[in-house]
Amino acid sequence: MSIFGEHAILTAMLAPALLMAATGSLLISANTRLARVVDRLRALIKEWKDDAPDREQRDRQIRRHRIRAHLVLRTCQMLYLALGAFVGTSLGLAADTLFNFKLGMVPTALAVIGVLCLLVASTLMWREVSLAVTSFDDELDQELARRRN
Repeated sequence: MSIFGEHAILTAMLAPALLMAATGSLLISANTRLARVVDRLRALIKEWKDDAPDREQRDRQIRRHRIRAHLVLRTCQMLYLALGAFVGTSLGLAADTLFNFKLGMVPTALAVIGVLCLLVASTLMWREVSLAVTSFDDELDQELARRRN
């Protein structure tokens, strides 16, 4: 293989590397969100154990935060799958070169799987953020009602 062919392969391997970096950033964000949801759930459970007068509202918040935690978990799973697919894409491109381009659509298929996983993760995170805002609105309404009394 000529030096130009090697540069073409290295250039092709950059796209999955950039997607890996972006996916890693999203994973950091999702893991931070998961930690915050878990912390909030623990606080709600403590209040729940103390048998707060607004128990029905706390129960609703706990259910909503549980759903949020599961959404973030599924988001992380999708992002890890995407990361694996992008690593596989990069390795597939290198292996395809070594085997004289006999892998066919394998690297492309892995890239498509990675991008689809990112799409699913984005959708899940959109749902989780929507629930977070709904929870915040409920908590704010609840606090405003307490202050009025």
